[in-house]
Amino acid sequence: MPESPRVPRPRAGQGFPLAAPLLLAAVLAAGLRGGWLPSYEAQQTRAPEGASAVSGARLDGAVRSALARGRSGTEAARALVSRSGHRWDAVYGPSAYAAWSEGLTGAYAGVGLALAHDADGVLRVSRVRPGAPAARAGVRTGERLLSVGGREVAGLPVTRTVGLLRGGPGTRVAVRLVRDDGTERRLVLTRVRLGDGPVVSVERYGDGGARVLVRAFTRGAGERVRAAVAALPPRTAVVLDLRGNPGGLLDEAARAAGAFLDGGVVATYEDGGSRRVLGAPRGAAGTGPLVVLVDGGTASAAEVVTGALQDRGRAVVVGEPTFGKGTVQVPRALPDGSVAELTVGRWRTPAGRGVEGEGLAPDVSAAPGTAEARAREVLTGLGTPS
Repeated sequence: MPESPRVPRPRAGQGFPLAAPLLLAAVLAAGLRGGWLPSYEAQQTRAPEGASAVSGARLDGAVRSALARGRSGTEAARALVSRSGHRWDAVYGPSAYAAWSEGLTGAYAGVGLALAHDADGVLRVSRVRPGAPAARAGVRTGERLLSVGGREVAGLPVTRTVGLLRGGPGTRVAVRLVRDDGTERRLVLTRVRLGDGPVVSVERYGDGGARVLVRAFTRGAGERVRAAVAALPPRTAVVLDLRGNPGGLLDEAARAAGAFLDGGVVATYEDGGSRRVLGAPRGAAGTGPLVVLVDGGTASAAEVVTGALQDRGRAVVVGEPTFGKGTVQVPRALPDGSVAELTVGRWRTPAGRGVEGEGLAPDVSAAPGTAEARAREVLTGLGTPS
């Protein structure tokens, strides 16, 4: 029987590339070991709202039964999950899960496509990385993606489709796309090693304020945010730019929130009938005025940070409503080496707000072309920059 893969650290957000399910249970375990989470009270409740109808035990049984009959355990698990009808549940084969998870380091091998579902649930290309294989082949933003490697992707979560696109450098993958004019194309692209550049970057404004851009909560991003904020002069006014941030690892998001929150609650969620609390580490470096800049691409772990800073009165949120990924998934290694991610419930902001399907509303609305300028105006009104 294949050896089960090592399940990586928890991730958040399945709506976008580099994002994956909001996996809080393992975050709590890691946080308690590290000593940076507060204690929590567990209270018995009814079945968590929005939880998956499929249990890990049922999946294990389906996989073992399929293996005993000489069939694919991964496909048996996928069939069971697909019948549950839960939007965020998914099953990944060992290689697909490993390739997709590599993106959480900030570098991966792929073809340079970012994907998102449109308002009608159609999977489209949301961004084409300049100079990457997809760009060289003429792929355009807005094209509908039909299949990857011969597999139809309609109805698949974005993260699973991203996993199909990724693989080893130099390997090839066939894709089928269609443009709005009905032109269908079949391409064979060669994967190359890619990176999204610095995950955290800082821009100093002329008035003494600063913009801290966080592209994703990949490994190490939380400490990079804290270090970036700590390097600024005391009480610097900050725009925390989370536009287009698809989420990532929840412990990294909690650590990033701790750059501005001196401990306390970041989010709560239900798991197995108990309420859990995710907390920020103590020792906030950023104590000056704060604005969080968001848009429709701000998802999952990025929404966790936004909701915590907004609810606790630490920041003014400027921009557009966020994506609305508010459920909690936990990874489970299956007997054949594949990995299932099952929804255990919904997470909520410190004030008890749910975001699933709704997102977070900004305190100050701003159109994309004027959002940063509006954020700076609000920041100026919050206090005098250093």
